Amino acid sequence: MTRSENSIDLAHRLAPGADNAPAIAAPDRTALSHVGLRRLIGETVSRLNALGIGRGDRVAIVLPNGPEMATAFITVAAAASTAPLNPAYRADELDFYLSDIGVKAILVGKDERGPSVEVAERLGIPVLRLVVPVGAPAGVFIIEGDPVGPPVESALAEDSDTALLLHTSGTTSRPKLVPLSHANLAASAAHIGATLSLTPADRCLN
Repeated sequence: MTRSENSIDLAHRLAPGADNAPAIAAPDRTALSHVGLRRLIGETVSRLNALGIGRGDRVAIVLPNGPEMATAFITVAAAASTAPLNPAYRADELDFYLSDIGVKAILVGKDERGPSVEVAERLGIPVLRLVVPVGAPAGVFIIEGDPVGPPVESALAEDSDTALLLHTSGTTSRPKLVPLSHANLAASAAHIGATLSLTPADRCLN
C-alpha cells in the first residue's frame, strides 16, 4: 500500500460516513458532516506538519469536553500521537504528565491561561491555541501558534503509529504510559459498533 492510499484509508476510516451525513453535532450549532470532518483532518495534518509536528511526535491536548475536544483528538492523531489530559489537573499533576510523556507541543483553548499554560511554559513546551471560527459547524477549529521546528513531510499516520497515549491509574504504583496504535483504536471502535449494533442512522450522546 502506498502512502497516499494509506492516507485516504485513514481519513475515511476516521470519518467513514456519506458526505452529507452528520459526524459531530452539538446544541445550537450546525452539525459537521463526514466530508467536513475529512476536510478538517487534512487541514489539521497540513497545519501541524507546517508547524514542525508529524508522525512520531507527541502532542498533549488540554481542552474541556465538547465537539472541539472530539475533533481535535481525531485530527491531531492523524498527524501525530495524542495525549489528552484533564483540564482539571493541578500544576503538579500536569508537570508529571507533560514531563513523562515528552510532548513536543501542547494544544489548549484560545483563551486558556491556567496551570496547563504555566507549566508548559516553565518546561519549555510550545503552546498552540485552538480557535473556533465564529459561526463554524460543531467541531471545526484552526490552530494558531508559532512553529515548533522546521516543516516536516506532509503525511498522515499509519496503522502501526501510536494514536493515543494514556496513563494507568497509578493506584498501586507510579502511573505507567500506555501507547495505543491506530490499529488498536480501529479494532476497538469496530467491536463497540458491533456490540451496540450501531448503524449510520444512529446517534451517540457523549
